[in-house]
Formats: sequence, structure tokens, C-alpha cells
Amino acid sequence: MKSFIIFSIALISHISSHAHNVSGSGFIHPLIGIDHLLAMIAVGALSVQLGGRAIYMLPLSFLCAMLLGGIVGFEQYKLYYTEIGIVFSVALLGVAIGMKTRLSLVLAVVGVAIFGVCHGYAHGVEQPFTENQFSYAAGFLFTTACLHFIGAFGADLIHKRINKGSKVLQALGFATAFVGVGLMFQL
Repeated sequence: MKSFIIFSIALISHISSHAHNVSGSGFIHPLIGIDHLLAMIAVGALSVQLGGRAIYMLPLSFLCAMLLGGIVGFEQYKLYYTEIGIVFSVALLGVAIGMKTRLSLVLAVVGVAIFGVCHGYAHGVEQPFTENQFSYAAGFLFTTACLHFIGAFGADLIHKRINKGSKVLQALGFATAFVGVGLMFQL
């Protein structure tokens, strides 16, 4: 675990020192919106809750789809309803965790990938034109992977270290869904 933290700090320092303009705004972008932050952490938590191959398949499908959405955004193509998709991702991922839903792996992967396209598009279309697309994409993908890890690691810790951890995780899922519903009213 200590080596992961040291590696993460080194990589963050590298991305920040080589980014153009605002010290790696691609790295920062997933952290500045509660919608992105909650959805990405929820993907990690849901992957642990589902277990098995979902632990790596959900985050991987989100990241790949996010890159695809980012490329579409970089090219400034119109992709409609992405903000609705982002808000729904927060609400639905929260509900899935809260209800401890036993989704099939295929349905979970496809659903998470659709959400990943929406989040990636938002990152890509909001990219500063003065920033290198490769650095920007590497930044938001790295941060997203870290947030998935935080969600997965946190969910695993909650299950193992807290009495009735499953209930605590479900409560956090419902809290996430509640925030998602609140965001719907802001659209």
C-alpha cells in the first residue's frame, strides 16, 4: 500500500509539472464536480459489492468508454443528453449500491460504459484549447482510475472493518442517490 501511495504522488507530480497552463487541469477536472467525483467513486464501490470479475471489469469499461467520450468531446461533436447521463449515473449507481442490487456482469459493464462516455465527453468538450489533448486525457483518466480505486478500497474496508459494514455501504449508496436526485433538479 505504501508503494502505491508513493507511486501515485510521483505520477501526480509528473503530470502536474509537465502539463501546459493550469498545472494539469485534466488531472483536476474530475475532482471539481460533485457529480463526477461521486460517480467515479461509486463505480469502484459497486465493483467490490458485485465482486468477482466486476472488480476490474467495471472500472476498466468506465475508463475505456470515458476515453472514447473524451475523444468525441475533443473533436467538438455534439453528443446530446450527456449532462442528464452524468446526473443519472450518480443517482443510479447510488441506488444500485444502496439496494445491493445483484446486476449481471454484462448489464453492469454496459451501464457503466454508457456513464463513462457521458463523463468523458464532458471532460473532452471542456478541455482548454491551449492544453495538449494527450496530457489532458492522461490526467482525467489517471484521476478517474484513482477515484475508482478509492471507491473500491473504501468499500472493501467498510465491509471488513465496520460492524454491519454492508448496511453502512448501502446507506452511503442511498446518500449518493439522494445527491444525484438533487442534481437532477438543478438541470
